Amino acid sequence: MQPAITPSEKSNDIAMSVVTTMRQMGVMGLPRNYEIFYEALTGSNHDLTMEVVSLSSRPSQEELDRIGRKYFAQNHEHAIVATARETLAKELEDVARLLRSERSHIEKYGAILTETSDGLTSRHAMSRELLQRIVSVMSVATNSTIDHGKQVATTLSEKSAELESVKSALEKYKILADTDPLTHIWNRRAFDKQIADIYNDRKSVMFGALVLADIDRFKEINDRFGHPVGDKIIQLIAEILRGNLHSDMFVARTGGEEFALILEGAGEQATYDLADGLRALIEQTVFSSPTGVNYGPVTVSMGICMASEADGPDDLYSKADRALYRSKITGRNRVTKFSTVQDRPLKSWLLYKKD
Repeated sequence: MQPAITPSEKSNDIAMSVVTTMRQMGVMGLPRNYEIFYEALTGSNHDLTMEVVSLSSRPSQEELDRIGRKYFAQNHEHAIVATARETLAKELEDVARLLRSERSHIEKYGAILTETSDGLTSRHAMSRELLQRIVSVMSVATNSTIDHGKQVATTLSEKSAELESVKSALEKYKILADTDPLTHIWNRRAFDKQIADIYNDRKSVMFGALVLADIDRFKEINDRFGHPVGDKIIQLIAEILRGNLHSDMFVARTGGEEFALILEGAGEQATYDLADGLRALIEQTVFSSPTGVNYGPVTVSMGICMASEADGPDDLYSKADRALYRSKITGRNRVTKFSTVQDRPLKSWLLYKKD
């Protein structure tokens, strides 16, 4: 009988496969490239895997960075913003050049009108031939001005479409930058913005709540079955949370195995009932492999704090975290309200805050 393969050996095999594949395809050993091939080889993101499979045998760094920007936008922020800035600067300069050209053309047309008007005023009698020449000059000048204006309008329309394309790309990037690449729900960056917004609106403070959820004994799951299985479990729990909440409810992955829900319009008991229903649903879900290996039972612990019980976003997170901690130390797989918890040491919520 062959000895069982341990999770650490599986992880080493995956790491070796990633390095070997990258070497065979001539891919530079950059961290951002490793991330792409790791996700592709573990199969945690089907769309990404298919894009990697469709690459040429010797992909360029530009091709890889295109995939990276699409699936790991938060790691390509500088390049995406720099490209958008360069495109905007070029398009705006082109628009300014067009407007300067149009201004010059209109000024010339105005000068012709002024000269014609002065000439007509200074003459008491004009021959038919002179009038015909004046009409001819004015007709040419007018048609030229109209044609130039049409060209400018067409070009401005094209530039407007190009600028709209840049705007759309930046909007997509913003969504990607605020999305967790593993679970496709909101990430910590988006959560930091959302929790801060609660205290910009009195109604949100009165009827808002924060729920923190943490997978129980997750390290044991990783140690026993390996990190790819752990990633799959995180994905499945994210799907359960997202699939059983109203579309206007906010759910994010805020850490390795930690999730956060921001709810509005419900009291403490209603929030508790919703959280406990999600907890029970996760407990009842069978987490298994296609071959029938059962990875369970998988449970989560939760902590709740109403926004009205806190002085601000930092305080709200800290108090929900205390409630979560109480769920952990009293047996796990349960939901605890902050209103039933005594004080304990705090931890900061704003990981993205800049000094």
